[in-house]
Amino acid sequence: MSSTDPISISGVRGIVVAARRERNAPFDWCHLGKVKKPSITLILIACACASQAADRFDTNAIDPVAAGMNPQKLAEIPARMKEFVAAGTISGIVTIVARHGKVAEFDAVGLRDIESNSPMQKDSLFRIASLTKPVTCAAVMVLQDEGRLSLIDPVEKYLPEYKGLKMNPCRAGAGTHCQTVAPHRPINIEDLMTHTSGLPSGADAGKGPEPKTLAELVSRGAHSELLFEPGTSWNYSNIGIDILGRIVEIVGRRPFDQFLKERIFDPLAMSDTGFVVPPEKRERMATLYNFSSGKPERVEAQWGSPGAIPIPAGGLISTAADMLRFNEMMRNRGTLNGKRVLSPAAVELMTMSHTGDMDAGWVTGVGHGFGYEVVREVRGMFRYNSIGTFVKGGAYRTYEWVDPARDLAGVIMMQRTNGGGDASDETNAVIAISTAAIER
Repeated sequence: MSSTDPISISGVRGIVVAARRERNAPFDWCHLGKVKKPSITLILIACACASQAADRFDTNAIDPVAAGMNPQKLAEIPARMKEFVAAGTISGIVTIVARHGKVAEFDAVGLRDIESNSPMQKDSLFRIASLTKPVTCAAVMVLQDEGRLSLIDPVEKYLPEYKGLKMNPCRAGAGTHCQTVAPHRPINIEDLMTHTSGLPSGADAGKGPEPKTLAELVSRGAHSELLFEPGTSWNYSNIGIDILGRIVEIVGRRPFDQFLKERIFDPLAMSDTGFVVPPEKRERMATLYNFSSGKPERVEAQWGSPGAIPIPAGGLISTAADMLRFNEMMRNRGTLNGKRVLSPAAVELMTMSHTGDMDAGWVTGVGHGFGYEVVREVRGMFRYNSIGTFVKGGAYRTYEWVDPARDLAGVIMMQRTNGGGDASDETNAVIAISTAAIER
């Protein structure tokens, strides 16, 4: 044990001396207070407590060597990102990479806001868009772990308005043989998690007044026609994920945002994640830009306002560090820093492909799990992701990935429209360099 460890040998000697002076005092385990018996046992306990502290996941402790990664290679990540900023494809970016539970790289490059020349910071806040989806699916699995719902439960069990949905045999088309028919079975929770329900992307915005609650938003989807038989094909459905959030509200007996805070964010110390940005944090919001004209154009995005509907499909605001905590919990089979959020069984089910040979993702070679896409064949390894890597991209070029085979996890945060985040040059570069930096 070195002098730089939380408890050095000299420190342990001091504890033993104190113990001799106060032989009859009670021992406060791991807080190194008063002790009862000075012995080798005390020293072992002190060393164990030091080891426990060293094993805690800390996004502020950057240690590429402990992660088994090459620091010089990792330094290429911010250097490459500066090239993208200079080329005018992004305003700024935050990247964070961890391996073996140790943060190996954490950098902020470019500007958070171009007009004010405000630099991007590691704690800048981002509209994470569809990175919200795995969080929503995790909330469902919390309730599954407690036996409060089943993944094969029909949606109509919790939302009666979804009973009797009809299917258009011509998908969204029309013709002489396109009269709606009843599907062979109702849609269930698992269908929603994997985007195989047959529901369209969004609810019909023309039905009724503007929704003010998640319940009102979700009720719009009950007017939809299914595009195919549930479980037989894949169609990315935001309303399907919103329905999951509403089921969490009903079964969890509390508002969706409160459930996430109590059962996921607080245990994982994700203090900067939520649907509302408090006034004291608003200056940390990264500005959203559109680059379709070849130059950055500011996009006004009303996210994080008090009273806004907590959108389960894509409404969260977070930081790179907070989202890495969530994905480290997933990499660690449901726990982080001694707090269990999900069972290992839940994580396993979330992060395997459920879609067989369907074309079920935004890049080649992936299937779909619960909220995440999963690399299932060699074609999906184009940026060195191992088979079984689970990933998720957001509309504003936010991205997260976990490669269990390499014990690697990372988060990439940008704020630009125009899509393409799942296979953007920036995303591909970060993942490829991170994986190439692995040495042992």
